[in-house]
Amino acid sequence: MSADPIQRVILALSRLPSIGEKTAARLTFFMLNRSPELTQELSEALGALHESVRFCSECEHLTARDPCHICANPKRRASLICVVEDVSSLMAIERTGVFEGRYHVLHGLISPLDGVGPDDLKLSSLLNRVSRLRADDPERPVEVIVALQSGVNGNATSLFLQHVLKPLGVSLSRIASGVPVGTNLHYADQVSLAEALSDRRPL
Repeated sequence: MSADPIQRVILALSRLPSIGEKTAARLTFFMLNRSPELTQELSEALGALHESVRFCSECEHLTARDPCHICANPKRRASLICVVEDVSSLMAIERTGVFEGRYHVLHGLISPLDGVGPDDLKLSSLLNRVSRLRADDPERPVEVIVALQSGVNGNATSLFLQHVLKPLGVSLSRIASGVPVGTNLHYADQVSLAEALSDRRPL
């Protein structure tokens, strides 16, 4: 006999980050008390996540079209690249409305204690991208802004980026201390993020 559908939904929701069993139950009963169209729409949207979403071939952003809407926007500066840990950090910077360049999403940070090295991140595509920009127009200045948290793993990743990008002749900077030490970007407020971007310093 199959498991109770209510318990199945509660169990599935409780496996999501920051959602405990009580919150999962509250969400489940909320959906039960609404029209079936809501759960149908949610089911279809979740099903499309793995069917339609892919990595942008330019910046590794998660997108339903390639290139993503940011890379496809001709008004965004291709030679100004902001490197972020994850899509949540990208979205946090976008909400400030002050960044006019494009992004590169690493999908993680170097963490030797967790067995995560450079090869586990989306780093090779960043190097290829910067190399291509330099080859297309050697006179064009290329700036890479490192927008990573300032904890141990963020600092290790920043140092590695400095090591591999400096020889390519790019200008490297890191967001300033408007973002508190150890804070993930998607938890920072928009004003702090905007100030950190404006006051970035060379690496």
